[in-house]
Amino acid sequence: MRTALRCALVGAIVTTTTLTISGTAGATPPGPGVTAKLISQTTVGDTDYVLREITVPPGQATGWHYHDGTVYGFVRQGTLSHYHSDCAEDGVYPTGTTVREPGGPGDVHLGRNEGATPLVLDVLYVLPHGAPYSEDVPNPGCPFQ
Repeated sequence: MRTALRCALVGAIVTTTTLTISGTAGATPPGPGVTAKLISQTTVGDTDYVLREITVPPGQATGWHYHDGTVYGFVRQGTLSHYHSDCAEDGVYPTGTTVREPGGPGDVHLGRNEGATPLVLDVLYVLPHGAPYSEDVPNPGCPFQ
């Protein structure tokens, strides 16, 4: 199913971009070397469907954030360590697994690459039309970034 979904979305637009930081005061932007490539984007009605490839180098993190809609991720390489705002690890996702983030300000989270190889994620964002990919937020008080 992942292959069919990716093929369907890739047909819309193929382009490459650099990760953009929104710049909220006190926000925690992604760590050095975290990049994103836009694979495909299309709008149906009031919903944007965006497929991106996110790469997180060893020892780096996505920065604390949430999404305005549901996000689905597929771990193509490496291992994703996922944390929620209570500072507890809520999942470890090795190569070949999927993760779902429900979205909204009640779902503040951080993704970390605690491994020795780059973490590569295929991420499908299902967002309200015009919404940013993510909303950066300050560290909720965790002893790590």
